[in-house]
Amino acid sequence: MVTLITGASHTGKTLLAQKLLEKHKYPYLSIDHVKMGLIRSGNTNLTPEDDEELTGYLWPIIREIIKTAIENRQDLTVEGCYVPFDWRQDFEKPYKDSIRFICLGMTDGYIDGHFDLIKLHSSDIESRIEDNGLTASFLKNENRRIIEGFKNAGEQVDIIDSEYEKTVSAILSRS
Repeated sequence: MVTLITGASHTGKTLLAQKLLEKHKYPYLSIDHVKMGLIRSGNTNLTPEDDEELTGYLWPIIREIIKTAIENRQDLTVEGCYVPFDWRQDFEKPYKDSIRFICLGMTDGYIDGHFDLIKLHSSDIESRIEDNGLTASFLKNENRRIIEGFKNAGEQVDIIDSEYEKTVSAILSRS
C-alpha cells in the first residue's frame, strides 16, 4: 500500500508521515527531498519558489515511484505539496486501489488562533532554513486554494479546525 500525503504548507504532512513510519515501520519519501536533490544537482533550473512549475516537473517522477512501489508490493508513504488536484487520472484502477490518499488543510480560524504554534512547530521533523517571511495571510490563502482544489476534484480533505493532535490521531486510527 502507498499512502500519499499532501496539503498546504505547514499543515504537518512530514510529521504525519513520521508518525505513520513509527506506527507501521514502512518508509516515507519526502517530495521536498526529491525537489532539492534535482535543484542542487543542477538537473533543473527551477528554484524552491517555483511551486506551480515544480508540481508539473516533479509529479511525473513521483507518479512513477508510486507505480513502482505498488508493482513491487512495497509499502511506502509519499508526502509533499507537489501533488496535482487531478492526480487520480494518472493511475489505472489497480494502482488506485493500492493508494491511500490523505490531504491536510487548516481553516482560517485555526490559523488565526494558532499561528505562533504553527511557526514554532514548523521544524519539528525537518529544519526549515528560512521561515521568517511566513504570514498568516499566506497560510490562509494557500490552505483555501488546496482545500478547494482537492474538494473540487472529489477528494476528501482532513480539515484541522480546532485540535491538531485530534485530527492527526483520527487519521492514524484509520490507517
